[in-house]
Amino acid sequence: MKEYQTDNIRNVALVGHQSCGKTSLVEALLHSAGATSRMGHISESNMVSDWDDEEKERGLSLSTSLAPVEFDDVKINVLDTPGFTDFQGELKNAILAADSVIVVVDAVSGVEVGTELAWEYARLSEQPIMVVVNKMDRENANYEAVLDQLRSQFGDYKFIPITLPIGQQADFSGIANALTQKAYMGAGAERSDLPDEYADALEEAHMELMEAAAEADDDLLEKYFEEETLSFDEIREGMRRASRSPELKTVPVFTTSATENIGAIPLMEALIAYTTAPSERRVNVMRGAEADVLAAPHSDDDPLVAYVFKTLNDRFVGTLNYFRIFSGAISSDGRYKNADSGADERFNSLFVMRGKEQLPVSTMHAGDIGVVAKLSETKTGDTFLDSESDIRVAAPDFPAPLYMLAVAPRGQADSAKMGPTLSNLCDADPTLRWRQDGDTRQTVLEGMGQIHLDVTLKRAESLGVGIDTYMPKVPYRETITSDAESSYTHKKQTGGAGQYGRVDLKVEPTIDGFEFESSVFGGAISQQFVSSTEKGIRAVLPDGVIAGFPVERVKVNVFDGKEHPVDSKDIAFQIAGREAFREAFRKAKPVLLEPIMDVKITVPETMMGDIMSDLNTRRGRVQGMDTIGIKSVVTAEVPLAEMLRYGNDLRSMTGGRGIYTMDFNRYDRVPQYVQDDIIAAVEAEAAQ
Repeated sequence: MKEYQTDNIRNVALVGHQSCGKTSLVEALLHSAGATSRMGHISESNMVSDWDDEEKERGLSLSTSLAPVEFDDVKINVLDTPGFTDFQGELKNAILAADSVIVVVDAVSGVEVGTELAWEYARLSEQPIMVVVNKMDRENANYEAVLDQLRSQFGDYKFIPITLPIGQQADFSGIANALTQKAYMGAGAERSDLPDEYADALEEAHMELMEAAAEADDDLLEKYFEEETLSFDEIREGMRRASRSPELKTVPVFTTSATENIGAIPLMEALIAYTTAPSERRVNVMRGAEADVLAAPHSDDDPLVAYVFKTLNDRFVGTLNYFRIFSGAISSDGRYKNADSGADERFNSLFVMRGKEQLPVSTMHAGDIGVVAKLSETKTGDTFLDSESDIRVAAPDFPAPLYMLAVAPRGQADSAKMGPTLSNLCDADPTLRWRQDGDTRQTVLEGMGQIHLDVTLKRAESLGVGIDTYMPKVPYRETITSDAESSYTHKKQTGGAGQYGRVDLKVEPTIDGFEFESSVFGGAISQQFVSSTEKGIRAVLPDGVIAGFPVERVKVNVFDGKEHPVDSKDIAFQIAGREAFREAFRKAKPVLLEPIMDVKITVPETMMGDIMSDLNTRRGRVQGMDTIGIKSVVTAEVPLAEMLRYGNDLRSMTGGRGIYTMDFNRYDRVPQYVQDDIIAAVEAEAAQ
């Protein structure tokens, strides 16, 4: 692949709900540009973007794929993002790496939850948005209905049709361009005269387009008022400005049928004409601890600032780091500083990826997107520099994990490799975490959903590590609800010096943590044995008393005891303290505490009743409800034990149209009937 200068590069992220046709649209763009000899199809598992074996098997995009399209001496770097809500990290980083966001909407299903999610991320990133209404050839496709839904759902944006469909559903045969008022019939690049029946609609769309462009610039507006017309170039320039304006919020709208390859060529022409060169991109950065902005314009002559937005681990190729150059240039065999790790990394292999195909290049210019192999100390979210500045690209705010699995190495050989492999996978994916849970003594892998973790474990296996999974245990706590006293004497005589210690203590509830105090007076227990008593009590805390869970919110007061001048030893008072505490704990009406989560669920309004009913069965407490457009948002407090597999259930209830977030709130008391079942289960497991 030849080198492209900054002005001849465009970076776009294809986003949208799953199955809206993003990957098929990439196939149409590549084929229309001559990069492929035939279009791939999802049923044939031969798509350029979905090249991973797991993606082929599932028929689903699982990670962001890069597909550069060369058209009219411009390279359009297309980032094909997964629409499945488990992969929000991939989506957010792709939007950061691009300069325009193309929201693909299904002409049949219209605006869905994934559409809204992608739209919100684009809005927060202050990125220009374009819309492609895809699948116009499908039964029940309705362009006008989708346009009305977009205007209703995102009412503060102005939607301006650039291309209109010629026919719909089985009659969909071509695209009409509102700017040139010409038609593209079928998959061809030839323009033809518009059918007469579309003349009025297209003239109206042309006027709307011209007015939207004029509003973006005072000079254009003045000319439009004086002459009532603008040139094609003036309209394109006005639309570029209007789409970038946070006040105007103008969204150009296009229409396609990706599988029939109708509309791909006018869309590529539009991506060149209506999106800006990467030199005009502003990006949020951190200078030390201070937030700042890397202002436009950018060029090769500026200091290097490049952001790693994706990392791919391959057992045979090694690590591949995908990066976006915001300013400066990168050459193969160059050395660049990782601002996050502090390491100097050598870029031995520099290339562009088209799916899995590697296209070597020697230099990449400001604004371009490329890949480097085999870096040793670089992960997703890092920034590369060629100077000693302390600038770093500000990474997006990634959502907290929602789904957990307990994991364990499958065999002895996997034991040593599991930790480093999980660390590498988590470094590559900011929405993935793993930790050792001291409360449950499990290794816990956390992600955005079941498919997310399934894919992660498959990747670990491909890297040579076998991992078994289990249902994670809920980190319950044990505490007491009343005061109680106990006395315990430890006496052991086996010939010679024996063991003796008596401890009298009181337990009472406290607000948080664990407190120990001694009110022993008169020398009943010497200070060294008070310390031994505390040591014995603290040894009980991690494993609990009634069900094997850590103890908290307890205050212990040792108020009396007895020691022997010869037989009292450290171990005797440890045992006496431990057993006295256990007895008092059981008398003090012990209970279990469980983690309570703040849950926010977004679903179509028609599904609200099902969600509310389901929350009731999960012991949830609804805190509020809100309606945003055609969506309903429920906030509730729900025990973590009831939410461990909620992602699967929500997807089943809503057909994949519901999403949720979950954050820890507090620990609260477990109802008695639930507590009895938990204790019984623990006892049964111990018996086995």
